[in-house]
Amino acid sequence: MLVIDAVQQSGQGSPVAGLIPRKNGSQLSPVPALFAACEHAGMRFIEFFTANIRNPNTRRAYYSAACRFASWCEAHDFGDLRRIQPVHVAAYIEEMQRSQSRPSVKQHLAAIRMLMDWLVVGQVIPSNPAAAVRGPRHQVKKGKTPVLSAEEARTLLDSIETTSVVGLRDRALIALMTYTFARVGAAVGMRVEDFYVQGRRAWVRLHEKGGKRNEIPAHHNLGDYLEQYIAAAGIAEDRNGHLFRGARGRKGELGGEPLGQSDVYRMIRRRTKIAGISTEIGCHTFRATGITAYLKNGGRLEIAQQMAGHESARTTGLYDRRGDEIALDEVERIGI
Repeated sequence: MLVIDAVQQSGQGSPVAGLIPRKNGSQLSPVPALFAACEHAGMRFIEFFTANIRNPNTRRAYYSAACRFASWCEAHDFGDLRRIQPVHVAAYIEEMQRSQSRPSVKQHLAAIRMLMDWLVVGQVIPSNPAAAVRGPRHQVKKGKTPVLSAEEARTLLDSIETTSVVGLRDRALIALMTYTFARVGAAVGMRVEDFYVQGRRAWVRLHEKGGKRNEIPAHHNLGDYLEQYIAAAGIAEDRNGHLFRGARGRKGELGGEPLGQSDVYRMIRRRTKIAGISTEIGCHTFRATGITAYLKNGGRLEIAQQMAGHESARTTGLYDRRGDEIALDEVERIGI
């Protein structure tokens, strides 16, 4: 119970403040009762999310999965962590498959398995009840991310007004994600110094997930867009400042804080509507659009993999949507 009290009383200066999400924004302990009731498990639970997982998105997703599993156990009277067996985890996974997609079920199982492993190493429980449980089969040959054609992407970029610094910012950001295959998190995390000149050529430096640093030459269009935006924003000398900054109110002036990913998503939906593009796209669309356009123009998959920062070429292949056009041509052969 000391664990619960320590976390409840943690303020902004606490080392765990902000690392573990609160339940629905309340002041309830972030440690589910299933783990808080077991000796040493509460602190080990907190350490799993604060010390073991660095990516905030993974932390958020795995925490949600752990809380959901704990609630399920409590609802089925499995309140003792040490009594949970593989059959209980298997029953939970079986029940999840009735309402959740296979990727979601696999992610939940991975979260439970990793958390239980952490508890085993910490000598909280003798064995991992999730280790022997198999998740649902799920094979993906083509990603679900909506993709724009090269013509649509060009139309979108050309439709953005460039008489304001916000318009220049939005055009540069969309171009960055398209020409470099950057994830939105890496894009909004850029500093001004991450756009630089080397060998008379503009380069961009992306800090991708997993601590990877990806430095690639900028496409000439991207270089022009970034230079125009930086000049209009007057941030060239603020080398350590955020590159893509949020606007202050409705005046169109940029502040010092970076754009949030949700802000970028809303901006993209607004810009596509103005451009007359009906495809419901998101931030990841430009990653897939750029990779597809690159491969259609004779690019090599292994180079696209390197640019995208993927560990496997198979992952990069999920973004290759050249087959969509082939399928469309074949469908039109049905002469009815």
